[in-house]
Amino acid sequence: MNARAALFDLYGDHLRSRGGRASVAALVRLLAPLEIAAPAVRTAISRMVRQGWLAPARLPQGPGYEVTPKCVRRLDEAALRIYRPGAAAWSGRWHLLVIEPVRERPRRERLRADLSFLGYAPLTEGTWISPRPSPELDPLLAGEGVRAERFEAVLDGDPRTLVARTWDLDAIAAAYEEWLTLATELLGSLPDDADDDRVFAVRSRLLHGWRNFLFRDPGLPAELLPGGWPGEKARAYFEREAARLLPAASAFVDRHLTDP
Repeated sequence: MNARAALFDLYGDHLRSRGGRASVAALVRLLAPLEIAAPAVRTAISRMVRQGWLAPARLPQGPGYEVTPKCVRRLDEAALRIYRPGAAAWSGRWHLLVIEPVRERPRRERLRADLSFLGYAPLTEGTWISPRPSPELDPLLAGEGVRAERFEAVLDGDPRTLVARTWDLDAIAAAYEEWLTLATELLGSLPDDADDDRVFAVRSRLLHGWRNFLFRDPGLPAELLPGGWPGEKARAYFEREAARLLPAASAFVDRHLTDP
């Protein structure tokens, strides 16, 4: 887990509900159980400020950083998918985007990564689909200065065939199986009487591994997935263990967040 990813997880899972701000000293203390050194934390903070995710803030405990509106939108979107209360009913209609050409390669690659994060997949270079529109789409397109025509469409054919051609479901399913095996080993290494800093570290690693599926799994409706989809078993395990470890992890965060 690198420092930038750990900071996103920390702000999203703990700090967002505590005002979305923390001193630099607190951030260093909170990432120490993950074996992330102070220089790496400070470098990651600077990078996130340049990218518009964090902004400087003067706190009673000293200099710190708070989430920007852009970051709040991303964290809230991620939280809805990480802790999804259940598969939403699907209308049978697809959200279709036809995006104007983007010539600059870095900007084009960034747009592709962000659209994939929101659950879209390309049919062609400029045409993307998702089973539902993302609430984060408008800020994304506006931030990149990209225009897109939008349509609701009904497929003339079997939607499962389209899904199998557009998303690599076999690879996603294998990733879920692998994650579940590793997560079980991770949790098995945690003693029942573990200190809260160790609980925080284990829960953070559990969350980080699960969060990576935001970039791989578009969250397709159940009717578009194969029977026995391993994502549901993995989700049940994550939700149960994340909830079980939360009190001790929260106690660790609360203790170090307010220290000078």
